[in-house]
Amino acid sequence: MKMNPQDFVAMKGSKPIPMLTAYTCPVARSIEEAKVPVILVGDTVGMVEMGFDSTRDVTIEHMEYHIGAVRRGAKKTHIIGDLPYGTDIDPETAFINAQRLMQAGADSVKLEGPNIEVIQHLVKCNIPVVGHTGLLPQTAKNFKQVGRSSEEAKRIMKEAQSIENAGAFMVVLEHIPYSLAGEITEALSIPTIGIGAGPDCDGQVLVINDALGLGDYWPPFSKQYAYVSKTVLKVANEFSEEVESMKFPSNIIQFTGTNRS
Repeated sequence: MKMNPQDFVAMKGSKPIPMLTAYTCPVARSIEEAKVPVILVGDTVGMVEMGFDSTRDVTIEHMEYHIGAVRRGAKKTHIIGDLPYGTDIDPETAFINAQRLMQAGADSVKLEGPNIEVIQHLVKCNIPVVGHTGLLPQTAKNFKQVGRSSEEAKRIMKEAQSIENAGAFMVVLEHIPYSLAGEITEALSIPTIGIGAGPDCDGQVLVINDALGLGDYWPPFSKQYAYVSKTVLKVANEFSEEVESMKFPSNIIQFTGTNRS
């Protein structure tokens, strides 16, 4: 059964919340089969799948496409859709774009930073919102940990509290000191989802490509459960060798049905 925002709030402090990103139908299907309760279709797709240097190159059309693909693969899983850079500049613009993500298949939307008026407006319009504070990839100048100084820590704590007060049902804490994430988690009544924020958050999110080891670089706070890039290389090499030696397709039983290329 698909979980709703109230279900996630009820998990706070009682059961850790696993979250993975997904961008394609078959990956989403596998994540749903694993019973991961929530999938984030993040604007990270721009960097890990599309080859962009920044998430700022991702458009609302890109997000609609990938959310639709993930929804077709995970019909019973709560899907969060990222509002990409520049699509939440004011409440009405954010509402129009949030509607587009919801119509594409999202159950809730996520936006970066203490964009309080926008969060309040979306919640008022019955669009569930996930907040995001700490490191904000859409506007960050670099990807260094934030919140290490007392001043920064106070700002991030205040942002998290403001995001909750605005009506968000969950907040992502990215790349901040573990102790700060623990303090924020204790201070809020909504779940915190950590990414590079330590074990004291109410849940953890990981980019699926990082978990799979698909790519050539992974953040130091991520974990690789496999190295799929090596498998792709091995398969490509074996296929190429078999074609050149004429082993393929001569060793394949002829199929008389509809071919798929």
